[in-house]
Amino acid sequence: MKAVVIGGTGLIGSKVVRKLDDHGHEAVPASPKTGVNTLTGEGLAEVLQGAQVVIDVSNSPSYEDEAVMHFFRTSTTNLLQAAAEAGVTHYVALSIVGTDRLPENGYFRAKLAQEKLIKASGLPYSVVHATQFFEFMNGIADSATEGDTVRIAPVKFQPIHSDDVATAVARTAAGTPLDGTVEIAGPDTFRFDELVRDVLTAQNDPRTVVADPHAPYFGSELQEASLVPGAGAQLAGTRFADWFAQQKK
Repeated sequence: MKAVVIGGTGLIGSKVVRKLDDHGHEAVPASPKTGVNTLTGEGLAEVLQGAQVVIDVSNSPSYEDEAVMHFFRTSTTNLLQAAAEAGVTHYVALSIVGTDRLPENGYFRAKLAQEKLIKASGLPYSVVHATQFFEFMNGIADSATEGDTVRIAPVKFQPIHSDDVATAVARTAAGTPLDGTVEIAGPDTFRFDELVRDVLTAQNDPRTVVADPHAPYFGSELQEASLVPGAGAQLAGTRFADWFAQQKK
């Protein structure tokens, strides 16, 4: 199987490439670094020649609302057209648990628009919804910081290791198209504010974490289950505590 991994030089994409290669597939990383630009269409036709699968784990260079919407709408439209012309038989995209629950979040709106384009394309597809990555904890804390205070909603939170995300994406890509969505998450559920507090305390970070039910998460007010998957989710094996302990060594 030849699989082209869009965003294949990034955090998730590079891991997906390695995992597919390790299982005997031909995985081709595609990104602006390799001469493939989904926004302009540059290099798409060439890299997709002979590919059976496209895996889109790309990300917008800007998180500003209009910019991120333009990125996902334009790049997905270009990629879907090129994939159809190349005869691709499985289109896989990585998205986020809760894209349809947080309409005030510009990034989630853009990912939802991406998903709608894929579903309407007529191509056989699979969408993988992942929860937030372990690696994003400090970035989340920084985004919620005002002065020396970090305001986090006390809601359910079930993060996942990026390596487990890559495993799930690679496994999905090697399988039969779902023509639907699969949810993946880490094995443990936390209170969002408590986990952020524990992480910062362990890092000797002097900021104070406050549980605030109205604290925005990138523009959205969270409900209890906004960021966690449903009952049928696939749960990964890596526990946050084990991963975090390794980061401190």
